[in-house]
Amino acid sequence: MTLLDLDTRAALAPRSISGDRLRKLVAERTGDPVLGHEAHVVSQVLPFKVSSYVIDELIDWGRAPDDPIYRLTFPHRDMLEPEHFALIEQAVAQGDRGTVRQAVDTVRAALNPHPGDQLSMNVPQHDDIDGSGMQHKYSETLLVFPRQGQTCHSYCGYCFRWAQFVDTPDLKMAMSGPEAMTRYLDLHPGITDVLLTGGDPLVMRTELLASYLEPLLEPGREHVETIRIGTKAVSFWPYRLLAGPEADDLLRLLERLTAAGKHVAMMLHLSHVAELQTDAARTALARLASTGAVLRAQAPVVRHVNDDPRTWADLWQAQVRNRVVPYYMFVERDTGARPYFGLPLARAVDIYREALQRVSGLGRTARGPVMSASPGKVVVDGVVDLDGGRAFALRFLQARQADLVGKPFFAKYDEHAQWWDDLRPHGPRDREFFGAGGNA
Repeated sequence: MTLLDLDTRAALAPRSISGDRLRKLVAERTGDPVLGHEAHVVSQVLPFKVSSYVIDELIDWGRAPDDPIYRLTFPHRDMLEPEHFALIEQAVAQGDRGTVRQAVDTVRAALNPHPGDQLSMNVPQHDDIDGSGMQHKYSETLLVFPRQGQTCHSYCGYCFRWAQFVDTPDLKMAMSGPEAMTRYLDLHPGITDVLLTGGDPLVMRTELLASYLEPLLEPGREHVETIRIGTKAVSFWPYRLLAGPEADDLLRLLERLTAAGKHVAMMLHLSHVAELQTDAARTALARLASTGAVLRAQAPVVRHVNDDPRTWADLWQAQVRNRVVPYYMFVERDTGARPYFGLPLARAVDIYREALQRVSGLGRTARGPVMSASPGKVVVDGVVDLDGGRAFALRFLQARQADLVGKPFFAKYDEHAQWWDDLRPHGPRDREFFGAGGNA
């Protein structure tokens, strides 16, 4: 791709396909009008958006609907429970907006829109600070949700923050400007890490992004040592990082932050090695790395997209080649389309272990499989045989109750368990760990 081509693409807003146009696109590209109809029905409930880059450069339409990037981004009827799909399909057939809305609200409420007690336990409570656009679950880390960054260039079908993207304001976390963040930081000098998340902060203009980041360089906020930015732009719209004033201004912003002594971590959401096989993506990663930022990658292990060891081994090796540090293999959260994407923990453990065997030490930095549950980040270290029977060996990597971090504990083995809430203590000494999550 020539520089002229890059400049042309960067100057264009990513063309996204959404709404009723989805039905026609799927039918035309796959040759199956039934798939188009089903995608249209599911998209009434779960948000759908896809960029022209994903359509034209990432999806192998000859393999669709079984292409992993197609499965990652396009709706499928099995993303909803059969009774939910039938309810929405019937409402859509009636053609009445009120009926559709009522059915959609009913189904969304059943999909656990904010898992892990995000709204009930993570949102800061201050009489004089609006904490609705922040989360403070772990003492050293503050999550910030800029209002202008609460969308993405494309949506992942398994996204646990799908509720951020639907037309229900009460479900959304967002702050309108940096003032609440800076006031909160000034009152909490123990916070060392600020994470801008969404959505995707890189959908924002660089000027807006800077309004949240540059205050972290001001005197009195030296306690903020690490700045993290969560993004999937490398995968879904790498032109944001490649050419044009917005891209160049973003790189200069990251350079200013690193030159000021901040550890800048770009938290890249990379689900499949196909996302790193275009010249645009690889060039975007090189430009990011040139700023001094550390590139780290994470994603959940999910059915239909990356549920085999070879895919993860290839992904980690590609990350290392492109100066990206493998960081987390997550477990799909208990929300949204988990019945379609979720895997048993026992299978996730096997995938992780077998993938590690295929890579060198530099590819083994990813922790996993990890459940980001209400009590904390729980890693499943494996399956062991104890006196009382088989068990999952577990550890907290992070926890609301900090003194639990790093201590091994065990859960009864359950071949069908997919999430923290499915697990039970293996023995009496394990109960304190499960009491932290309410399932002792």
